[in-house]
Amino acid sequence: MPKLTIKDLQKIKEKKKRTSKLREGGDYRVKITVHMGTCGIAAGARKIMNAFIEEIEKHDSSDIFLTNSGCAGLCSKEPMATIEVLDQAPVKYIDLNEKKVEEIFQKHVMGGNIAKEYALGKGSEKTDA
Repeated sequence: MPKLTIKDLQKIKEKKKRTSKLREGGDYRVKITVHMGTCGIAAGARKIMNAFIEEIEKHDSSDIFLTNSGCAGLCSKEPMATIEVLDQAPVKYIDLNEKKVEEIFQKHVMGGNIAKEYALGKGSEKTDA
């Protein structure tokens, strides 16, 4: 195994700082919550969290708050995430995978349009999808 250099350690530090900042909150335009109860993790929620981190980094977005929560009570629909755009009702997305995350991020987080094909509900109502 090759030895780590100071430059390698600095890269690791910067990546960890960016990842930590995503999860600390503050002033943000969008809040993304990945549901990571036991059922969510078993269904692949860690991959979903990592996919959102990659999308945020790819778009160099500093106004997005990424966090996690426990079970949302719909174990059969995991992995799930909730997207909350400022001044809009939250939207819960179900049965996620990395490709769906990419589409949801582009369409909803960046574009402001709900990806109805993956949405379970908006606010407390079901979507018309």
